[in-house]
Amino acid sequence: MDPYINLAKETIKQHLLTGKTIEPSKDLPREMLERQAGVFVCFKKKGELRGCIGTYLPTQENVAEEIINSTISAATEDPRFLAVSAKELKDLKVSIDVLSVPELVSAKDIKKLNPKKDGIMVKSEDGFASGLLLPDLEGVDTVKEQIDIACQKAGLDPLTDKFVIYKFTVDRHEEK
Repeated sequence: MDPYINLAKETIKQHLLTGKTIEPSKDLPREMLERQAGVFVCFKKKGELRGCIGTYLPTQENVAEEIINSTISAATEDPRFLAVSAKELKDLKVSIDVLSVPELVSAKDIKKLNPKKDGIMVKSEDGFASGLLLPDLEGVDTVKEQIDIACQKAGLDPLTDKFVIYKFTVDRHEEK
């Protein structure tokens, strides 16, 4: 099984059953222990989103620690949902997105964005508001839809507010 998925599954299981936060095993692949990157962890239950939280830039020492922190946050702190319970564990499917470093998108390059490949983040010009949308999401087929949803998450009006757009790609790990 995918070591990224295994780490998230073991993290949530231990956290919900014992209240403890696990430490990354030294046996994990080198890229998980040596690479720093933003990570998003999402849970689905019967095909419906159950929690999704992460960071677009690294906040931890390595990807493994990002996965552990984002897993616990997605299960217990996503404001859209009640915390996941231990009895839900068997019904949860996890996906993990490891993000590339976000790149500023110029106005002339917005048309080159691909919602299946590129995730986006919008930031207000003053930097106080931001919204992020991962790539290849069901029902999001155009760049305009991506921008509108990211702006909505940031509390921005895409027609009147001034904002900048960043793009990123992901290395996605999904539980089948």
